[in-house]
Amino acid sequence: MAIGLNAHLSKRTAFSFIIVMGIVSLLVDLVYEGARSITGPYLSMLGASAAVVGFVAGFGELAGYGLRYVSGVLSDRTKQYWLITIAGYSMSVIAVPLLALAGSWELAAVLIVTERAGKAIRTPAKDTMLSHATSVVGHGRGFGIHEAMDQTGALIGPMIIAVVLFLGGSYQAGFALMVIPAIMALVVLLYARHYYPNPRGFEGSREIRTEGIPRSFWFYLMAVALVAAAFADFALMSFHFEKTGLVDMVYIPIFYAVAMGVDAIAALAFGRLYDKIGLPVLAMVSMISAFFAPLVFLGDIYMALIGTVLWGVGMGAQESVMRAAVAELVPPDKRSTGYGIFNLGYGVFWFIGSAIMGVLYDVSIVALVAFSFALQVASVPIFLRLKRSK
Repeated sequence: MAIGLNAHLSKRTAFSFIIVMGIVSLLVDLVYEGARSITGPYLSMLGASAAVVGFVAGFGELAGYGLRYVSGVLSDRTKQYWLITIAGYSMSVIAVPLLALAGSWELAAVLIVTERAGKAIRTPAKDTMLSHATSVVGHGRGFGIHEAMDQTGALIGPMIIAVVLFLGGSYQAGFALMVIPAIMALVVLLYARHYYPNPRGFEGSREIRTEGIPRSFWFYLMAVALVAAAFADFALMSFHFEKTGLVDMVYIPIFYAVAMGVDAIAALAFGRLYDKIGLPVLAMVSMISAFFAPLVFLGDIYMALIGTVLWGVGMGAQESVMRAAVAELVPPDKRSTGYGIFNLGYGVFWFIGSAIMGVLYDVSIVALVAFSFALQVASVPIFLRLKRSK
């Protein structure tokens, strides 16, 4: 029997909703990250050039963030959070297995971008529903648990693909195998839709406000933009490892796996800490993760490993605490719009920062390090001045 509309749904029920949605994210990230680990060589096998591979990856990520604003506004206007969430997840999990049937790099590129578009469509609506449940168990704790489960899938997916290839399977076999977790994800998602039809009920009516998005959110977005622009993509880090011979090519995926594992742990730890002290935790994380750049780009292999760990700490906090803060800063009726703006800003500045650091890498690695370090430190006073929304 479906759980009805009740403004005082129990903490246990809210927690179970977070876990169920975490399982969905785990399965979907297993599908996506598994595919992502081989999309580059797969496109190359189909005849794509290096420029095409780079463009498809970059355009997919840009579209994946850019569409979130539109999706967020649409979600708040229509209130069809479940419909939009299901549509977005469906696009993603259908696109990946279909890569097995792509006979050209052009079709494969369309499917890769479609998967990213699906993520863009679902994210604001999904995060809004999660925010209602996390208001009961703690925004930091709830989003931390969700991010940890998400990253678990990100670890498992590439490992499954690696086993397929190790056993002599083809790229197509790897993509086709992803249909199993894809179907499982949709089944769990429909289960969640049936048993938790109105997540808004978790939050009750105590936070209903009609003044729109508050000024504090825009200051928060400024700090987020600085952090996003300062954070190098792992692709640049791995490029540095391979080009300099600092890390053997065989061990680069292990560095990434370490970062993802740290990401999951950091999401849980800093999520709980956020519920106790609020936004100052992001100031703390920015100061800690600011040191990833000098360690990764200027240190030896051991320093690079420590820098990768700090990079994972920053990623974990960004994916949990930053989302949790939006839930507190933006009222429920505008929250999908808030998440859409947040993701658009984060994505655009990540893209700009990555492009700048890519240019700086060829000019001066020291300048790259200074750019990354300075922007992260600049975000600290903004986080410290912001007060938590009550």
